[in-house]
Amino acid sequence: MIRYGFDIGGTKIEMAIFDDRMALCFSRRVPTPTRNYGDFLAAVAELMAQGSRQIGPPGSIGLGLPGITDPLSGRQLSSNVPCLTNQRPGPDLRALFACPVHIDNDCRCFTLSEAMTEQTRDLHTVFGIILGTGAGGGLVVNRQLHRGGNGMAGEWGHTPLSAPVALRHQLPVLDCPCGLTGCLERYVSGTGLAALCARRGQPYTDAPALMLAWGEGEPAAREIFDLYVDILASALAGLQTVLDVDAFVLGGGLSKIEELYPALPPAMARWLLPGVRPAAVLRPRHGDASGVRGAALLGGRQTDRL
Repeated sequence: MIRYGFDIGGTKIEMAIFDDRMALCFSRRVPTPTRNYGDFLAAVAELMAQGSRQIGPPGSIGLGLPGITDPLSGRQLSSNVPCLTNQRPGPDLRALFACPVHIDNDCRCFTLSEAMTEQTRDLHTVFGIILGTGAGGGLVVNRQLHRGGNGMAGEWGHTPLSAPVALRHQLPVLDCPCGLTGCLERYVSGTGLAALCARRGQPYTDAPALMLAWGEGEPAAREIFDLYVDILASALAGLQTVLDVDAFVLGGGLSKIEELYPALPPAMARWLLPGVRPAAVLRPRHGDASGVRGAALLGGRQTDRL
């Protein structure tokens, strides 16, 4: 079966076509029309036409969309692609194409992709941790996405910072644009890390600048990195306590910080019950391509051992 995957972002639409063993056959990227819904549908249709001419018609289509899809109405809520909000892209795209169209959150697509690799294929429970401009994720159990009754499963970035962490590090409780207070996203995302640096009076404007200073042994950079690791480790330990996952797979821009992988498990152990082993913290096998790969997998049998 030929599987088409689309990764929809605020700046680009990426289409990738895979064969039945998930080998990449064709890919294209175009700018995302964010303001006009008709233009958005036309952009997807044109990519579909290009793929069909090059490879052949799809057996299934999967789309990873930013935001939330209401499981009852099928309507989308998306701040990154405003033209999708209150629209029903699933039914609208199904009307255009004579094959099944499957839609899910882009973070869950990443998790599905990373839960079906050589390093995770024998694991029961995998949680994807996206650390980018925001903080999101997804949960895969027995090679199946878990979505939840409200389609919210995996939105760990909008759970609150723990009181012991806030008190230990004298952190302010910040309002979140989502309407809640103290969301972890405000502390562990890329923008959150930059804000931590600013609150500590340090000039590191992003993760590469911080880690360059860390590598040069600057005490302030070491202190901020340890603070960030403690906040993130506390969040992962909380997820493990509730879900007892086998592994976390990191994604997003901050997943490229190699120093996180050896640092997180021992830091998690300090927040876990005595005798509980920290879950593995894994690098993504497919990196930036995992979102579109996971979208393509939405249309196949997720239990296939690829």
